[in-house]
Amino acid sequence: MSQIINPHSHPPASLKALFSSLIKNRQLVYQMTKREVIGRYKGSVMGLTWSFFNPILMLVIYTFVFSVVFKSRWGSAGSNSKAEFALILFVGMIVFGLFSEAINRAPGLMLVNSNYVKKVVFPLEILPVINFGAALFHSLVGFGVLILGFLLINGFINWTIIFLPIVLFPLMLLIMGISWFIASIGVFVRDVGQTVNILTTLLMFLSPVFYPITAVPSEFQIWIMLNPLSFIIEQARAVLIFGEPPSWIGLGAYTLIAISVMLLGFAWFQKTRKGFADVI
Repeated sequence: MSQIINPHSHPPASLKALFSSLIKNRQLVYQMTKREVIGRYKGSVMGLTWSFFNPILMLVIYTFVFSVVFKSRWGSAGSNSKAEFALILFVGMIVFGLFSEAINRAPGLMLVNSNYVKKVVFPLEILPVINFGAALFHSLVGFGVLILGFLLINGFINWTIIFLPIVLFPLMLLIMGISWFIASIGVFVRDVGQTVNILTTLLMFLSPVFYPITAVPSEFQIWIMLNPLSFIIEQARAVLIFGEPPSWIGLGAYTLIAISVMLLGFAWFQKTRKGFADVI
């Protein structure tokens, strides 16, 4: 049974309350995430198959532009093939896609689901989780395509792939914290959605998606690494493409920061949600 929370009350904002809500509403989260994923392709002839073709199409376009038109190569490995460049590029695209899809949709979550806010007693805190779940599904499809492509090109898969969930976990926590925060802000300030779209586009070009960190002048590299996506993109490439273990110290520090952001974002959401119905 779903946890029932009055949106006009003062709901708890602790870590225990968060886990309790997610556990009690796990079936609701699963069913609504499934509906969200399927609903995006409702009425289309190819249905969920589009989730496979979309990342492949974008990969082909970006690979052509950067490796054929601009003749880009990755780092000092000037002899790497277009296929290898495509795989390296694809990792950055998937990680960025996970972040941007979840974050860009977050500001309008309460507005789109106003019926849950105004008319139904509903655990509103799971809406950003459902939104993230749909984004995660598309990213997992992308990683599946990536791994298959790596296997076909190289004939093997790096054993370090087992570390990928550990690498992505802190980013998932960070995304959830930001999502709760801007989902709340988006109710009171409608311009947040446009601002977030601009910022995520800016982050794409300030992340090592299309270029290696080493291509950035040394005096600017520190600023690129302060981007929350840069470290995760680099670590994902390490375990997937280069067969290297992740930086455990770096992941540990990142996880602590991500947990703090998640808790602050959830607390903010819980403290402000009582005003959602009045504004919407």
